[in-house]
Amino acid sequence: MRRGLQISCWQSRKITLAPVMLVVCLVLTVPQNGGGQTLQTVNMAIPSKSFQMVIYPLAQQKGYMKEEGIDLKVIYIAPVTSIQAMLGGDVQFTGAGSSALVSIARANAPLKVIVSTNDRVLQWLLTHPNITTPKELKSKRIATTGVASIATFMLKQILAKHGLDAGKDVIYLDPGTNNQLPALLAGTMDAAVLSVEQRYVGLDKGMREMFFFGNEVKNSWGTLGTTDKLIKENPKLVSAYVRATIKALRYLRQDKEGAIAALIKFSGVSRQQASRLYDDLIPTFTRNGAVDEEAQRNDLNIVRQVVNSNDTVPTAKAYDFSFALEAEQQLNRAGWRP
Repeated sequence: MRRGLQISCWQSRKITLAPVMLVVCLVLTVPQNGGGQTLQTVNMAIPSKSFQMVIYPLAQQKGYMKEEGIDLKVIYIAPVTSIQAMLGGDVQFTGAGSSALVSIARANAPLKVIVSTNDRVLQWLLTHPNITTPKELKSKRIATTGVASIATFMLKQILAKHGLDAGKDVIYLDPGTNNQLPALLAGTMDAAVLSVEQRYVGLDKGMREMFFFGNEVKNSWGTLGTTDKLIKENPKLVSAYVRATIKALRYLRQDKEGAIAALIKFSGVSRQQASRLYDDLIPTFTRNGAVDEEAQRNDLNIVRQVVNSNDTVPTAKAYDFSFALEAEQQLNRAGWRP
């Protein structure tokens, strides 16, 4: 590995987030053996081992975090809990940027989204094979990730675009965490909102893909959040962290075999599955960690519906892509390549 960098271990660790419940986390650690170099410990909360999250452990494995003076610990915490932990100072960054946006809209939380790894939404609607057109979804039961979730409100926009009354023509049901696909396959649901991994299983079992959300709406995905406090008090750390992230994002796009190997190690999927994920999803990754104003406004419009508010959150209050854009310029000026 680059410059003798080694991953020391995967270990289970409990973190107390008072008054939040105890959570069990996995921590990725790197020894500080860079010739006496002192690294700053940074905690990042990740909600899942999804493909877009692989860039952070990848940035650690390739030495990009160490180059920026960071000893990164990747901690697996549920999205809402990660926001509480970040506001409490237990973690500095979270991969649950959408939850950060909800907190901004609902409670004026002092947070910012500073990186978007994807400019398309990685969600799909699969149906039973006998449902062949969107209009045939009328009066059908759709398994969602929550009747008031961001994905559900996106689906409502998509259904309206295809001529349905999204509020009346279909029935939205939440079968519980990770039960969307089983409910679809069992026949208790007519359609289901699924992640990419669930999509593969559904397609392999004969289900029909009705919508790829990324082709239907213009929103961001895979967002990185932090606090206004960290941006104000330690902008050098934020810059360094984002620069390492953009390096990993460039590596992901350029080196398929390396990215596949990292994904296998990170998520435990088979090589065949990792290759399938890479080929399907790599076009959705941003080149500079940022999305345009239209996507930002669309994100905040969805969030406004989720929190049932009439107030519009200004994009400048919720997003700060200046670190990502500056990192891109710095790397370009230096001629940096993976």
